[in-house]
Amino acid sequence: MSRDDHTDGNPIGSFLRSRRERIDPASAGVVDSTRRRVKGLRREELALLAGVSPSYYSRIEQGRDRHPSREILQALADVLRLDDTERTYLWSLVAPSLAPANGRATAPADTVRPGVRVLLDRWCDLPAFVVGPNRDVLAATALAHRVNPAWSPGHNLVEFTFLDPRARQVYPDWEEIGLQAVAGLRTTAAARPAELAGFVAGLRERSETFRALWDSHDVYDRVTGRKRLAVDGVGFLSLDFETFALAGPEGHVLYVYFPRPGSADDTALRALARAETAGAPTSPEV
Repeated sequence: MSRDDHTDGNPIGSFLRSRRERIDPASAGVVDSTRRRVKGLRREELALLAGVSPSYYSRIEQGRDRHPSREILQALADVLRLDDTERTYLWSLVAPSLAPANGRATAPADTVRPGVRVLLDRWCDLPAFVVGPNRDVLAATALAHRVNPAWSPGHNLVEFTFLDPRARQVYPDWEEIGLQAVAGLRTTAAARPAELAGFVAGLRERSETFRALWDSHDVYDRVTGRKRLAVDGVGFLSLDFETFALAGPEGHVLYVYFPRPGSADDTALRALARAETAGAPTSPEV
C-alpha cells in the first residue's frame, strides 16, 4: 500500500479505491476474459463506466486533482453504487464544512448549554447523554452510567469500545458496535477534519482493530436504532435509541435510549430508575 493508504493524506482516493474494490465487474457490465489480478473494478473500467477519461480519474484517485466537479462525483457514485451516507461523505471530502467565521464568541466545544443540562436532570427514567464530535461524553442522566459505564462524562465512546476490556462484556454484539462506531466517526471526521485528525491518529496507533476498520473506509450515519447491552445485576437489556443534533457550531449530539413500552426491558429499566433515585441496589427480573 502507498503511504497515503496509512495516513489518509489522500482520503478521496483511498475512499474511491475501497469502494471500487468491492464492485463485481460482471455485475457492472464489464466483460473480461483475462485473469484479473485485482479485486473489483480497475481504474480505467470505473472511469469509462462513469464517462470520464481514465487519465483524469487516475489523477483524482492519486490525489493529483482534489477538486472534481459535483457532476463527476455523482457519476462515480452511481457506478460505485454508493448509498446516501456514502455519497454525502464523498462530497464532504471534496468540500468539508467550515466553521462560521462571523467573529462572534462561542462557548467552548466541550460546554453543554445549561438548558440541555436541565433536561438531562429531569429525565430520571431514561439513559440519555450528550457527546461531542469525537464522541466524548459531556453530560448524561444518572441512569445512563448505571446502564453503561461508558455513558458518563469523562468517557469517550470510541475509546471505550476499542481500548477498555469492559466493552466486550457490555456489548454482546461487540463486532457490530465497533464497526458502526468507526464508520460513524469517519463520517463526522470528513465534515470536521481539523478537529478529529489527531484523535483518529491516536486511536490508529493504540488499536490495531480500530486501524483495520478505519482503513476499510466504511461510512455510517445512523440516527436511530436498537442496541443490546449487558447490565450489571440485571442481565441483557435491549433498548431503542434516537439521536438529536443540537443546534450550534459545537457539533453536539444528544442520544436518548428507551425500552419498548410494556416489554420486559421496560419493566427492568423502570426498576433500575427507581433504585437509582432511591440510591439502593436492585436486581429486577428481565
